[in-house]
Amino acid sequence: MNNPLAKLVSWQYKTGQLDGWTAYHIAAGAFLAKIFMWLQWSDFWVVMGVFIIGVLWEVFEYWIENFKPYGTKKKWAYNTIADIIVETAMAWWMVL
Repeated sequence: MNNPLAKLVSWQYKTGQLDGWTAYHIAAGAFLAKIFMWLQWSDFWVVMGVFIIGVLWEVFEYWIENFKPYGTKKKWAYNTIADIIVETAMAWWMVL
């Protein structure tokens, strides 16, 4: 596995950043961004709206599940940060 992209994805999977829910977070970022754009929010607020909802979702998820589904707090932290990054990045991509 000399491919740098394959190494990156493998590392992300091992650390808990990528899981089955990552695609849903990407889709939620796009969906929410589109709704906010239909509401004629500025580009800044489209991205910030997705970011704020993403953070609130992760707080809610931690309140309900704690870190236990991820095994360790480190994997939970990696996954939480990755989820917020992918959904916010998708919203940013949508407003470009």
